Amino acid sequence: MSRFTVTANLQGQNALVTGANTGIGLVTARELARAGARVWLACRSRDKGQAAIAQIRAALPTANLEFLALDLGSLQAVRRSAQEFLDLGVPLHLLVNNAGLAGSRGLTSDGFELHFGTNHLGPYLLTRLLLPALQAAGTARVVCVASKAHYDPKKLDFDAVRRSTPTVAGFKEYGVSKLCNVLFAKALAKRLAGTGIAVYSLHPGVVASDIWRRVPQPFRWLALQFMLTTDQGAETSLYCATEPSLAGESGLYYDNCAQRKPSRLARDEALAEALWQKSAEWVGLPA
Repeated sequence: MSRFTVTANLQGQNALVTGANTGIGLVTARELARAGARVWLACRSRDKGQAAIAQIRAALPTANLEFLALDLGSLQAVRRSAQEFLDLGVPLHLLVNNAGLAGSRGLTSDGFELHFGTNHLGPYLLTRLLLPALQAAGTARVVCVASKAHYDPKKLDFDAVRRSTPTVAGFKEYGVSKLCNVLFAKALAKRLAGTGIAVYSLHPGVVASDIWRRVPQPFRWLALQFMLTTDQGAETSLYCATEPSLAGESGLYYDNCAQRKPSRLARDEALAEALWQKSAEWVGLPA
């Protein structure tokens, strides 16, 4: 595993990290704050978000941290959170779409397969709604935490994502949602070309974090034995978020702090456009 340390000076910059109360999201928020950024920890639980802020401040007493309530499994809640941030009237220099779930079953409140709705559709809507704040920054980055699990799907079934999770552990559906992360980054980068906003997707490594908390035993225990620490897992997110040499790149996929070739489906421009169109329709935004 490559070792990456943030060297960029982020003083005066604003960052928003979803799922920042635990795992690699917490590490990402901590290191961005260490570099001088004002960081919003966007989390579903206020208590857990405030606990994460207290944990970071214990290590970095001068850290500039804020909490933003965010439930990516509800499109209404995403709209509310995005508007709350926009109402602050501050530019957003860095959006890290980190939050996600794995090993779950069911539907979101809007009727989408749980992984697809939470890992793709919620972040899709959040990012699109926050574009005015990203544009106001002049130069900004959007980082989409995907997974090498995106290599697994053989197709993207737009009917299946409207049905409840059929598999026991949800790994297949998780892979589909991660494929959607890479396709979304590709389609977003295409639309933002020349605007000063760069987009990156990445595999953080297989990380021992709370994302696996709903995976049934003994699968969870066995898997955790071979995973990276959260500090190691956050390195590629931080690389994409802060590495100066990436400033001229957009729409690419990274693993272990290096550009990698994503799956065949993830390189399918027609599929990326189809996903964008469907996602826009489902969240009620123009394509």
